Amino acid sequence: MNDSLLTSDVKKLKDSLGVLPEPSVNPALIVVSGLPGSGKSYFSRRLAERLPLPIIESDAMRQVLAPKPTYSAAESERLFSACHTLIGDLLRKGVSLIFDATNLIEYHREQLYRIADKAYAKLILVRMEAPPELVQQRMERRRNGDDPNDKSDADWHVYKKMTATAERIRRNHLAVDSSRDIAPAIEKIVREVRR
Repeated sequence: MNDSLLTSDVKKLKDSLGVLPEPSVNPALIVVSGLPGSGKSYFSRRLAERLPLPIIESDAMRQVLAPKPTYSAAESERLFSACHTLIGDLLRKGVSLIFDATNLIEYHREQLYRIADKAYAKLILVRMEAPPELVQQRMERRRNGDDPNDKSDADWHVYKKMTATAERIRRNHLAVDSSRDIAPAIEKIVREVRR
């Protein structure tokens, strides 16, 4: 991807975040990963109620760059190049944030580990999970357009396909089952960020 397109994409994504919080000396990168329908975006929004941080949600960011997404490899590469660049820029400026994306492959997560390390940011990894029958119900509600905050197009077919590619997170992380009370996990992250 050429530099001018990347710069333009990063600016569009940053502008879509609105007003950013005050910088801090010890910024945090909270990476929320998991299969479609596992509750990543809901968890991220609830966390942002407790920690007013920008959420870089890959589904919403994709729509900023590609209003009619194709989900092609080239489009995804463009999206994640811009997201990763923006994350690095914000962390270097001391802005903590939440990154909400499937992030199922360790190689892709390693890029985020390097970004956090380079910015001396606190890295908090969260793996969302949910029982398949609950995911199926969520996909049904998504298809019906029940949640206006849901930016994902992933359906049950995508979920099943992605299940085969999911790799375990090799670093210390918090596993959260979204079919249960998520408040304790949120409080744990709040304490960790503020520590």
